[in-house]
Order: sequence, then C-alpha cells, then structure tokens
Amino acid sequence: MSRVDEQNGVMLELYQSEGCPHCAKVRQKLSELGISYVSHAPRLPGDVGGDVTNNVTYDELIDGGEDQIPYLVDTDRGVTMYESDDIVAYLDEHYT
Repeated sequence: MSRVDEQNGVMLELYQSEGCPHCAKVRQKLSELGISYVSHAPRLPGDVGGDVTNNVTYDELIDGGEDQIPYLVDTDRGVTMYESDDIVAYLDEHYT
C-alpha cells in the first residue's frame, strides 16, 4: 500500500489526522522536503485518543506501541516513531 517517492526511493507512511496541529507540522516538513508519502487517518485528534475512523489503520497505529498521532513509518529504514518534533528532526537528518 506504500508508494515510493520516485526521486528519492523513499517509502514513508504517516498516521495522522487533518485537525491535529502536530500532524500538520510533520505534513509541512514532508512538503518542504518534497517527499511523497502515504497518509492514513486512523482516528480523530484528541489528547486521550479521538474516535476511531478506520479500524484497520488504527490497529496498525497501536501496533507501534502507542495510541498517538502523528506516527511515522519509514519502511526503507525499518524506523517507526511518534512525536512531531522527533519526526521533523528525523526527516531533516535523513532526507535533507
């Protein structure tokens, strides 16, 4: 289900929600870097976890260990992470 960024060969998946400001920060960085990614919307935003909107992608999200968005999966490097600031720093380090 992942797409490959034709320029960089990058395979990234972002579990996020449109109404989440932390997710917006990560989407902005991905756009600035020109990286294609697959977006999943497993649930609505919320401090304790919003309503689940997609059971399949929600299960994938919590398989990472947390019920938290944003959640980045870098399939090429085998890296998964939560926390928008950590994700942005990771993208800057590996994809700039």
